[in-house]
Amino acid sequence: MKRLIAAFVAVLALSGLAACGSDTTPTTAGSSDNAVPHRIVSMSPTATEMLYAIGAGSQVVAVDSNSNFPADVPKTDLSAFEPNAEAIANYKPDLVVISNDVKNLRDELGALGIPVLLQPAASTLDDTYTQITELGDRTGHRPEADRLVGSMKQQIADLTKDLDRSGPQPTYFYELDNTLYTVTSKTFIGQVFSLAGLTNIADPADANGQSGGYPQLSPEFLVQADPDFVFLADTKCCAQDAATFAARPGFGGLKAVREGHVVPLDDDVASRWGPRVVDLLRQIVQATRGVPVG
Repeated sequence: MKRLIAAFVAVLALSGLAACGSDTTPTTAGSSDNAVPHRIVSMSPTATEMLYAIGAGSQVVAVDSNSNFPADVPKTDLSAFEPNAEAIANYKPDLVVISNDVKNLRDELGALGIPVLLQPAASTLDDTYTQITELGDRTGHRPEADRLVGSMKQQIADLTKDLDRSGPQPTYFYELDNTLYTVTSKTFIGQVFSLAGLTNIADPADANGQSGGYPQLSPEFLVQADPDFVFLADTKCCAQDAATFAARPGFGGLKAVREGHVVPLDDDVASRWGPRVVDLLRQIVQATRGVPVG
């Protein structure tokens, strides 16, 4: 499990959340860009959430094995990490949405005459808004996409407008897995935490960017940093919670543990850059609002 998680984090660091903007140039062999697709295959959990949020769910005929929201998505055993173009083609899609061009999937599907929209992991909220808008344009749901983007912007503004940033800001550690992989402020997730007015203790661990914003900390580093808050994004993958975190050697004395500020997150909400990023920000703000620092 640890090896799988570490490999997944490495993929994100190399080609996902460290990306600058979105390369959304579609492969359109044999099809027209202007045709509204009616048989969409989503090979990205985030894209799946976006499609359903803009009202295009009825056009989705299959999603990858990691897409699990909303609950009624047409989930399959299609793998986004080991994609098989022929297996995808069996669903007769007129659009395939991907977040990683693994094994030259775009070219393989293009050779079969299947249009592909590549939407890499976002690095900013603006990237998220752009991808939602693109999906709205491609699926015939631009008005719904515009409304969703507007709603997200308003909710984020409402959540952050009254935050007090005049004094020292709370520090935090964000746990990707129980081997202490984490994120820096330069990642999409790190920027969400910055919106909430928090300071990331992991930034010095990847000051030169060599880890792509996804360093692995040592227990000693974490103990010395002694963050005000700990956010666990490994409650599903690694069965972690406040108790298991506190039980690790040396962690019982951390300030976040002593003061009950170890916050469990939903792994999926905490790792995807779609509409539920608002839910993540809300949970962060609610957990930290009004908590004294120092």
